[in-house]
Order: sequence, then C-alpha cells, then structure tokens
Amino acid sequence: MKNRLFYPAVFHKAEEGGFWVSFPDFPECMTQGDSMDEAYEMAIDALGLSLSSIEDEGTDIPKASEFETVDPEDGILVIIEFDMAEYRRKHRSKAVKKTLSIPEWLNEAAIRENLNFSQILQEALMVKLGVNGRLR
Repeated sequence: MKNRLFYPAVFHKAEEGGFWVSFPDFPECMTQGDSMDEAYEMAIDALGLSLSSIEDEGTDIPKASEFETVDPEDGILVIIEFDMAEYRRKHRSKAVKKTLSIPEWLNEAAIRENLNFSQILQEALMVKLGVNGRLR
C-alpha cells in the first residue's frame, strides 16, 4: 500500500453551523467540525480510522474515485491527502519486543561502537519498506 493517498471528500454546510464531511469511497465514514479547518483535520482522522480498520481486516483498500466523477450535490468537493505511514507512527507507535539472532562478532563490534540496536533495526525496516520520516 502506498503511504500517501488522496481521497475525495464532500464538505457540507451544517444547519447548526460548521461543516459535516462525507466520503464517496467510504459511505460509513462521516465526521464534522465547527470550522473548515477543524472539519478538514477531523476528515483526516476519520479517513485514517476507516483505512486502518480496512487494513486490519485484511481487505483491499478501495481505489480513490476520480474527482471528476464525484457529484458534490449541495457540498464542496475537497481532496484529502492522507499519509498512512505518518498515521501509523502517530496512532500505533506502541513498542513491541522482538528477539533476533546475529553473529557474535557482529554483536561485539556493534557494542564496541555503542550502537543502538533498536534504532538501527527501525531505521533499516523503514528504508526497506520505503517509509519516509523520522523516528519519534
């Protein structure tokens, strides 16, 4: 799955003020905000919850609709940029213990250099997976 995704969202003016947001590609995903800025931030969070739930279920993430095909009806069409890697770092950063084996000579050389095994493994995995960004 790509890290940066772009999905259309429709922002509707709410009768009581603010905006409510719907996603053509995720009918069950809706959110709201008191201002356009807040609604946009809430839309990113709502999209993240939907995408991570789909990913957890092992289901394929739906392809985003082409914005030209989306009918905003009474709303405003907005493209939401979503960074899945950033979302995972922000919301799923709980550390998990891993046991691994390396040759003794490599272990001794790394200890002599005061290398942080966890940090090196995380960085190497991020490079291997093509994930951009710094460790938190």
